[in-house]
Amino acid sequence: MDREKLKTLLKEQNDQIKDVRELVKREMLDEIKEKRSDLIVIVSGLRRAGKSTLMNEIRKDHLHESYFVNFDDERLFDFTIADFQLMQELLTELYGEKNIYFFDEIQNIQGWERFVRRLHDNGKKVYVTGSNASMLSREMGTHLTGRHLSYSLYPYSFKEFLHFKKYELPIPEVLTTTEKSTIKRHFNEYIDVGGIPEFVKNRDELYVKTLYENILYRDIITRYNLKDEKALKTTVFFAASNIAKEISYNNIRKLTGLSSATTIKEYFEYLENSYLAYLLPRFSTSLKVQVYSNKKVYFTDTAIARILGFRTSEDYGRILENTVFMELKRESKEVYYHKENKECDFVIRDGYNITEAIQVTQSLENTDTRKRELDGMLDAMKAYKLKEGLILTDDTEDEIEIKDKKIFVRPIWKWLLQK
Repeated sequence: MDREKLKTLLKEQNDQIKDVRELVKREMLDEIKEKRSDLIVIVSGLRRAGKSTLMNEIRKDHLHESYFVNFDDERLFDFTIADFQLMQELLTELYGEKNIYFFDEIQNIQGWERFVRRLHDNGKKVYVTGSNASMLSREMGTHLTGRHLSYSLYPYSFKEFLHFKKYELPIPEVLTTTEKSTIKRHFNEYIDVGGIPEFVKNRDELYVKTLYENILYRDIITRYNLKDEKALKTTVFFAASNIAKEISYNNIRKLTGLSSATTIKEYFEYLENSYLAYLLPRFSTSLKVQVYSNKKVYFTDTAIARILGFRTSEDYGRILENTVFMELKRESKEVYYHKENKECDFVIRDGYNITEAIQVTQSLENTDTRKRELDGMLDAMKAYKLKEGLILTDDTEDEIEIKDKKIFVRPIWKWLLQK
């Protein structure tokens, strides 16, 4: 890059410190601050989920001892690995020698991990963000093994949403009628607007559509050199319209007109890598069954799924299920769905064993629904020898005992607050 052009850009970025005093404190902030100080910290996640804001929050404590570079700036389009040395020289020239580096959206620069490793080996502290899970994990594995801590940042959790609403959280176990009604009202709003910070603030659906287009073109089509834009968009529309449902690569292939179901599989890998959508496998002790069984699809944010897909009046229960799935993702649970004689929405694996079973439904008041949900739960509990199960509903609290098994019924909003 041109030396003076890069110098001007670095000065602009480092002199403009964002005011983060009124922003929501993310739940992982304290954990990042308390971890070992000598390791590289890598935060990856969906575009506009708050990674840059989180970095600024961390940097507040190190303003006079750190550098900042945002590689998502279009003026760095020509930046290559060969320019890292020049960048470091210019930062030192502008601000003197410092020991902490903040790099935003660094995955745009091929070979970045070698420079970051060199900084680390020279005793520097490095914070990195990126929007591509596959690339980050691959490069961490080959060049940064044992040198980094990795975090995934998702859109606001329900707790973080309540912080945004400036609602002081009461003790979930001891709620007054008014507190319960208020929390339920906020939960209904959360289900509708999701947790993308800017959309939660401004409620502009055009913002979500523009975000989606940026992810589609910058993080998928351009990165993977895809030719069939229409097929990819049809795949996303189908997925957004069918959250919490089983999908078949072959059925989507027919819908798109593509010749290979493998291409659809690759599309979903790209969607997962960009943190837009996820596929949930069916649990089986047979790896072959697990690989070839249909998957269930979920989106990282309910507002994205609602705005991009086709919605019906029956969708509320599936949106609730999507919300539970994303909370399990935040907890880094190893999640599957169960389907043998009956279906159970989620089973959690810990080591070699399934240790939890969770059903999600809007209500248990309907007799047919109650039977279906209980049958699915009992089928999973029997398969994995579980004594207890959990059914999450919109607003029911109960305990059901069937023979030697106990099934707890809890409102989803209360379950989220107890996390």
